[in-house]
Amino acid sequence: MGMIQRILEEKVFDLLTYFPAVVLVGPRQVGKTTLVKAIQPRLARPSVYLDLEVPSQRARLETDPKIYLINRQEETVILDEVQQFPDLFPLLRGVIDQHRVGGRFLLLGSASPALLRNTSESMAGRVVYLEMHPLLYQELPAPASYRLHWLRGGFPEAFLAPTDWWLREWFESFITTYLQRDLPQLGLPAAPALVRRLLTMLASQQSGLLNYSMLANSLGISVATVHRYVDFLEQAFLVRRLAPYFINVGKRLTKAPKVYIRDSGIAHHLLRLYDEEALLGHPVAGGSWEGYIVQQIIAMLESGTTAYFYRTQQGAELDLVIEQGARIILAVEIKLTNSPALSKGNTVALQDLSNPPLLVITPTADDYQLRSGTWVCSLATLEQNLRRFGVFTQ
Repeated sequence: MGMIQRILEEKVFDLLTYFPAVVLVGPRQVGKTTLVKAIQPRLARPSVYLDLEVPSQRARLETDPKIYLINRQEETVILDEVQQFPDLFPLLRGVIDQHRVGGRFLLLGSASPALLRNTSESMAGRVVYLEMHPLLYQELPAPASYRLHWLRGGFPEAFLAPTDWWLREWFESFITTYLQRDLPQLGLPAAPALVRRLLTMLASQQSGLLNYSMLANSLGISVATVHRYVDFLEQAFLVRRLAPYFINVGKRLTKAPKVYIRDSGIAHHLLRLYDEEALLGHPVAGGSWEGYIVQQIIAMLESGTTAYFYRTQQGAELDLVIEQGARIILAVEIKLTNSPALSKGNTVALQDLSNPPLLVITPTADDYQLRSGTWVCSLATLEQNLRRFGVFTQ
């Protein structure tokens, strides 16, 4: 585990030289603590680490947190699982304003900023947020198998599991902990069995349009309740909703978002797909591959760049369109074949969007130009192609 260096490592280190507080968010077990322990010896200031889920460590803050933090103003205070201490952020504001220098606080949280209460208003201008994603293919030690990465997903302990039995046990423990402890602590008042059924249904529809009414009918709950549950699952980094791209082209556009279980390994565990043969023989294979590649791309997008999908009711569609500066700078099609062909709907969609460059992503095909303005690449060359189009600049 320690030998896998994360792309985000240098960015966290650099931001700590300027911002008083850096908040690193991402799902549980994604490697946040490991990353912090890796950069801790290099920090410009001495540091102290507290895991707020450990009662003895949390107790140091609870008695008089302001005094504790003021007494450590010359140190970098690292606080893990900050969602356990929701009143922390208003306190940090005052402490930072009394002594405003870079690298005072490094905070780790297993929930989105929206669920880390009191963060946005109280810490404006004092904090920068970074999201840590599961392992990307490009972060894996060479020679890495994309098949194994797709099948197992990017959680380090799952990807590196020594046996298939261990892998299943890890995922079961991970999902159970989220459903029975983490989501209720974040404020989701739902029966764990019901939320698991919802997650499994979403996994079976990987890359499909999100139909709240169908889910509500199947689960026997209201549409509003499904909305609320999906909101929580998204803010806990388990689910992604990809919005459709709207332009004034005089066409009837799809309005529903696409939905993905973010990590392909979680999706496959929910569907009991434990080997490549079972996965490739399952109806979800194409949608799973699309979700896997979407996760790789979105994790690499530079700040200020947004991904959507494009689809009209007449059948024009593109898997991803990437917007930067109010214009589409790249379109993406994702194919589970090394001999890709474009549909008429792809061509019409490109015309609707004023013909941006199109990148067609395959498992292992050599890079080549398919036609004017359209290039084919593989997962292995995805990063360099995103750099070429100005989408990924880390």
